[in-house]
Amino acid sequence: MHRFQTLPSVLGLAIAGLIGGTSSVFAQQAIPLCQPPNAGEYLLLVVSPTANNQKQLRSALPPELKTITCKYLNETVTRVGGFNKIDDANRWARYVSNIVGLSAIITTRPTTPDVQAVQPQAQRQLQPPQQTVSYNPQALGEGYAVLVDYYNRPELVNSVQQAVGGNVGFVSYGQRPYLLAVYTTNQSEAYNTLQKLNNGGFVASIVDSRKVILLRSTVRF
Repeated sequence: MHRFQTLPSVLGLAIAGLIGGTSSVFAQQAIPLCQPPNAGEYLLLVVSPTANNQKQLRSALPPELKTITCKYLNETVTRVGGFNKIDDANRWARYVSNIVGLSAIITTRPTTPDVQAVQPQAQRQLQPPQQTVSYNPQALGEGYAVLVDYYNRPELVNSVQQAVGGNVGFVSYGQRPYLLAVYTTNQSEAYNTLQKLNNGGFVASIVDSRKVILLRSTVRF
């Protein structure tokens, strides 16, 4: 008789556990958007689409480095940061690639951000700058692409050209348009360009060039 009296309690605990487990699954699926870097900060975003990727990454990183799983464009990434020096971000990006085998994006934000540049994405209408080369989309090869977010301001093309000392391309990355400051297989060149753009007040990122679609090799305003 005692067993039957306790059976409803047992079932109640089992149902509560099932509901709790279901809630946990839904909570894991709700991945937040990544918070942008602070002014002058270099942020490491490691592409880690699976729970196993995320676990491996956390186990490979020291506990003092704070990691958060979040969404960046259409990618599930692990946000690591931030770093005050590009050399530190560069060193950890190489470490993650060599030890864990995951690719990383380094992004930064100028120390004096433009007011228009930090407006919510929903309020911006991004339009491509004036193009001078026929439309011929193609994927870039292996290497590094330094991208600049121009925030519906095509006049930034000339400024970026002056900053990098050469032509600027027009690309798509994560279904969003960007200016291509440089595409190279030389890691040092990519990071030097990123730092130069950051010093010039541009919002720039280094990404895996294999995921970048070249739309125009040269754009002018």
